[in-house]
Amino acid sequence: MSKYLYLYRGPATQMDNLSEEESAAQMKAWGDWIGRLGPKLVDVGNPFGARTAIVDDGTSRETGDVNGYSIVEADNLEVAKELADNHPFLTEGKGRFAVEVFELVPM
Repeated sequence: MSKYLYLYRGPATQMDNLSEEESAAQMKAWGDWIGRLGPKLVDVGNPFGARTAIVDDGTSRETGDVNGYSIVEADNLEVAKELADNHPFLTEGKGRFAVEVFELVPM
């Protein structure tokens, strides 16, 4: 089994900017997904806060739209991809949000 990193991309709204109903719906969706994965979800992860990007010439630049991460365990990349089925970040259906999946390779 390998571990896979999910990177969440898209214009996510901070939880404190959601209504009570929207927040409750989001928390339920995340709870359902977390419960469905069980022990395959080895690190639920966190959203990202303040950020910056450092360039190899010593300057800074704007950061991308990466908003958070999770780590799952799966037999292969295809299974890791399947674990993202019905993921709360992928429910809008307008192509604005994505989950990028990366295998974490041991050093």
